[in-house]
Amino acid sequence: MRRAHVIGAGLAGLSAAIRLTEAGFRVTLSEAAGQAGGRCRSYRDPQLGMEIDNGNHLVLSGNRAVNAYLATIGASARLSGPKEAYFPFVDLRDGTRWTLRPNAGRLPWWILSTARRVPDTRARDYLAFARLAGAQRIGDIIPAQGVLWDRLIAPLMISALNTPAADGSAELAGAIVRETLAKGGHACMPRIAEPSLAAAFVEPALAWLDLHGAEIRLGRRLRALERSAGRIAKMVFADGEELADGPVVLAVPSWVAADLLPGLTAPTEHHAILNAHFRVSAPARDPIVGVIGGTAEWIFAFPDRISTTTSAADPLDGEDREVLSRRIWADVMQVHGIESPMPAWQIVREKRATFAATPEQDRLRPGAKTAFANLWLAGDWTQTGLPATIEGAIRSGETAARLARDFVK
Repeated sequence: MRRAHVIGAGLAGLSAAIRLTEAGFRVTLSEAAGQAGGRCRSYRDPQLGMEIDNGNHLVLSGNRAVNAYLATIGASARLSGPKEAYFPFVDLRDGTRWTLRPNAGRLPWWILSTARRVPDTRARDYLAFARLAGAQRIGDIIPAQGVLWDRLIAPLMISALNTPAADGSAELAGAIVRETLAKGGHACMPRIAEPSLAAAFVEPALAWLDLHGAEIRLGRRLRALERSAGRIAKMVFADGEELADGPVVLAVPSWVAADLLPGLTAPTEHHAILNAHFRVSAPARDPIVGVIGGTAEWIFAFPDRISTTTSAADPLDGEDREVLSRRIWADVMQVHGIESPMPAWQIVREKRATFAATPEQDRLRPGAKTAFANLWLAGDWTQTGLPATIEGAIRSGETAARLARDFVK
């Protein structure tokens, strides 16, 4: 059986390993950490005494690669969400509440309905989305002001790009719109992993790989790649060396790849994401709420906890954790209409959560192919055409696996 090596067991690496295994390769999957999943992981938090996700990840019903990945590993049922596209919002500045409700079909008649669009906006305001294209900043194309900006464009883009909205790449923003809103509400239904990210995306993938003969080696750090005659000849791990006797997919963070491959062009700027978790029974209200004017930007209500996400959270990095958690809990109480002392809490900061999705950083993203004939790259930081999302990570693994398979044919 042909051999293949995948380095890195985040979603990009898991995706590549699955597709290579399907193509008939005997895959060895190596991961430096003691667990798979990368930034899409779950763990038991001792402060809360419960399992939580490292971060809150929302996918949409139209995410092609996500759906195919979960179907392959038998985990499609581990995403939950409504049967229609709807997104409740609260503006904490004045208490206004509304629900964005795109209609199911491609013809966006929902923008004509005051009951479905953002309050105090007009149908023609939404033409701004059609201008999102090209290697420019969003703020150079759409004025960063006004009701639609404050209540939809900015919150949508900062969460999708993990970059201040005005600074974000219009090309990447346009890609998000083309794959979601432009396809209609049937592609925009929100989906959340249950009971956890690991249970949906990671554990079933590891079980599938094990069942199909892949070798999974955790806690195995790659220290160097030895090259010869335009190929990767040997992989040097902390626990020993191994010949590159088949295609190699490098699915590690961009800064790790840059260390292993001197001269690699890759994004150099990153933004943080901050997640707060509160151990409390969630109110029987909307499972996801967008927040305007608060510290929290999205509030997720799980059966046993409430979690919040704040994107491009670099300005919050130096803040006291308890002070920050109290401020976020105040947002939660206002949004859900509850009065309660702050329950057990945890703050999780991912300082280099994603590359900065600006036009300049987007141009630094490499493709899957490298200067070495038997080496391919995967990761949400590679040139997927999307910002750093779960969908982009899984697609990158698919691409690397396809190129490796075609090379060996």
